[in-house]
This record gives sequence, structure tokens and C-alpha cells, in this order.
Amino acid sequence: MTNIIPRGGLVKPARYHPALVALHWFLAAFIPLALALGMFVLKTIPNDSPQKLEALRAHMIGGGVILTLMLVRLTLRLASARPVAATTGSPLLDRIARISHVAFYGLVFVMVGTGLATAVLADLPAIVFGGSGAALPASFGVFPTRVIHGVVAKVLVTLIAVHVLAALYHHFIRRDGLLRRMWFGRRWRSTERKYA
Repeated sequence: MTNIIPRGGLVKPARYHPALVALHWFLAAFIPLALALGMFVLKTIPNDSPQKLEALRAHMIGGGVILTLMLVRLTLRLASARPVAATTGSPLLDRIARISHVAFYGLVFVMVGTGLATAVLADLPAIVFGGSGAALPASFGVFPTRVIHGVVAKVLVTLIAVHVLAALYHHFIRRDGLLRRMWFGRRWRSTERKYA
């Protein structure tokens, strides 16, 4: 697929597709909320508390929403024209930026996968959604998938912080308009191509 329309037409867009922009900002708010629910709320509620079921239900539904929207986002990203790659002025930092963007997708999918695996191992669908009345395990830490889920959550929080710092660097230090690419507005700029 080419992003260039020949002969005096349009070149790569100046901005991402509006649906990608909407998904980016929704997920930019929703993923940290799901992480905070898991790290600060679920962790503090004892497993024998009735409130734990409600918190788990919200966390599990949130994970399902995140998975669905990330799959839509990935599909749309692969199918739509994108702006040219942004640069920091450093080939090393540019490479790290590309790797970190791929890592976002990978880490989110690992988070959802380990969360789902933990839910299945602990029989959470029947307990949380099916009303089976069975007790929650005394600790989810007995499941290796839960341990991985917790470690990946911390890595994802770190990557989000680095991502925010990089965006602020582009906006306030480089002043290169990078954030405009991930906002709503005119996507395409007309150009006149010169032919020899």
C-alpha cells in the first residue's frame, strides 16, 4: 500500500486518521485507569471482601474493552495512511521511539493475556460474572500468570511515563509540532510535485 497519490495530488498525511486519534486519547486515559484500579484498588481489598468482586468485575470488563479497542486500533493503524516518521534528531532515540511504540502494543496484549489466563485459572468468570458463590483464592499470587501480570504492569507504567516525557520534549524543547499529528484537524496537505 502506498501513501502517495501521484501527480499533483496528496502525499503522506500530516495527521493520523481521526479514528486513531480518538482511540489514542481514549486509551491514553483508560489504560492508566485500569492500571491504577489494579495496582491501587484491587491490591488493597481483601479477597474475602464482597467489594473485591465488584472491583474485579470492573477491572475485567475494562481489560476486555482495552483488548477490543487495541485490536481495532492496530487494524486501523495497519490499514490507514500515516504521517512520516517523527525524528528526535538522534538515530538512536528514533530507533528507541519505534521500538517503544511496538512495545506498547505488545505489553498491552501481554497484560490482557495474563489477566485472562489468571481469570481462567482462578475460575473468575464463574465467580465474578456467573454468581457461582465460590470463594476467591486466598491470594492470586499463587498463579504465575498473575505474577507476570504485575511485573508487566510496572513496565507498562514506566513506558507510559517515558512516552509522556518524550511527547513533552517534542512539544516544549524541539517545538516540532509532533502532538498535532495525534490530534484532530486537516489530515492531508495538497502539494505540487515537480517533474523533470
